[in-house]
This record gives sequence, C-alpha cells and structure tokens, in this order.
Amino acid sequence: MTPSNATKKKTSARIRADKIQEYRCKNLIAVIEDPKDIKNIGTVVRNVNALGVEKTYIVDPKKSLPDNWQDMRERNSLSKTSVSAIKWSFVKRFDSTEACIAHLQKNRFISIVTSPHIKGKKNAVLHEVDYSVHAKLAVWFGSESRGISDLAVEHAELCVSIPMFGMIESLNLGTTSGIVLYEVTKQRRAYQQKYKKRNKRMPVSKNT
Repeated sequence: MTPSNATKKKTSARIRADKIQEYRCKNLIAVIEDPKDIKNIGTVVRNVNALGVEKTYIVDPKKSLPDNWQDMRERNSLSKTSVSAIKWSFVKRFDSTEACIAHLQKNRFISIVTSPHIKGKKNAVLHEVDYSVHAKLAVWFGSESRGISDLAVEHAELCVSIPMFGMIESLNLGTTSGIVLYEVTKQRRAYQQKYKKRNKRMPVSKNT
C-alpha cells in the first residue's frame, strides 16, 4: 500500500468514526469479569464497538492482558477475534473485581449484572427494565465457567436475565453480551436523542 493510499484509508476510517460519534451511548460500560478465553474477549469488544457502547472494562486476575491499551490494540489475538474493533474501542483492565467495583463507585457508576439464574436482591427479565434511569451505567458479564461472582452481585443494583424457552438454560459470553447490550443501547440511544431534540445538555463523559 502506497503512503497516499494509506493516508486515504486512514482518513476514511476517521470520517466514519466522527460520523458515528453522536450515536455512541454516553457513560455506558461493559464489564467482563474474569474471562477464560481470549477469543471471547475479542467477541465482546466487537459487540461493544458495533453497538456503540462507550467503554469495556476487563477484570483479569490472571494478568493475561497487558495494562496498556496500546499494547492490547497491537496484540494479534485480540485484533483478529474482535475484527480490529479493539483498535477503535476504549478498553481498561483491572487486577480484581474489588478494584473494578471501587473504580466504578468512585466515578458514580451504577452496576447491573447478567445471569440466567436468580441472583441478588432484585431480579428482572431483560426487556422489562428501563436502562435510561441511571446517567452512568456498568453492565457486568460473568466468567464462562462460573458466571458472575457473588461480590459483583452484592454491589449490583439489579440482576438481569435473558428469557429462555428451550432445554438449554444459558448462552455463551459473546451471544449474551450481544443480546443484552443491544437492548441497553437501544434504550439509551433513544433517550439521548430526546435530550438532543429538546436541546438539553447531555452528561459529559469523563476519561474513566
């Protein structure tokens, strides 16, 4: 690829990024807690980017991922499975669930967790929840093997489940995140458009 073609391609990508900026869901974070397979991380990041979620947080106690976002972007295993979405997404890793919860609470985010089973004090079916109530929202997805942790449930306001109508009671991480985040972003994007039409100022997103 010649320098001129490379510049043209970069410019086209930047134009696309600028064009979709207003459709991103402000102050919405997807949290992946202790994922076992790096391929699933890439799939979730792809869903996050495609659906307009602002950021991805990864609880990674095994330290399988680099701390630096730039290093994540350059890791082939993540770039390939996310179809390069990692290069256009804000991703932050944490050593523990405790550290991630503390960071979210410090920045005044409300957490909800996802699980096919009833957990926590308050439970609801996915489509029955209003996800525009909280200005800052973090949606947690648990490990493929053990699900969401008790600690994450304890600090969450709500546990959300996807209704199941077959013999199988759960979906894989990539599918679950896609279904849940589609519903959440659909509602929050509609809410943001109401703000825009009323000429009201949207909450400003900080670099958290």
